[in-house]
Amino acid sequence: MLSQTVEYALRAVVYLASEASEGRTTDEIAKATRVPRAYLSKVLQSLGRAGIVHSQRGLHGGMTLTRTPEQLTILQVVNAVEPIQRIRTCPLGLAAHGVRLCPLHKRLDAALAMVEEAFGSSTLAEVIAEPSRSKPLCPFPVLKIEGKRTK
Repeated sequence: MLSQTVEYALRAVVYLASEASEGRTTDEIAKATRVPRAYLSKVLQSLGRAGIVHSQRGLHGGMTLTRTPEQLTILQVVNAVEPIQRIRTCPLGLAAHGVRLCPLHKRLDAALAMVEEAFGSSTLAEVIAEPSRSKPLCPFPVLKIEGKRTK
């Protein structure tokens, strides 16, 4: 149901949310999230246009979230890259149906509404803090070499 683009966007923001306020380069995010760099660049551009991430050039630059993990919902991330398309009128264009959806499309729209509600009520902070034996984006071993992080 969710596209690879949405999955990649969610991985990126979860990673940035768990990295606190330190900026991360596209290469660092790509390695940590296992997302191809070129694809990630496009995803980060969409997240930037939506005001979810900010890019800072320079020595201490990188990508950061524009809001705290407590202020950012999964729905906001999803809608930034591929908005959930609710079914408002008959997808077949049947004039007789118009805004009165048939039973099939009513159920499909109801399912989309539940997904929207679940994602809208889930913040990144909740995802990161949820007690679980498998954490999102389990960290790879980190080595520090002359003040630089390598993975």
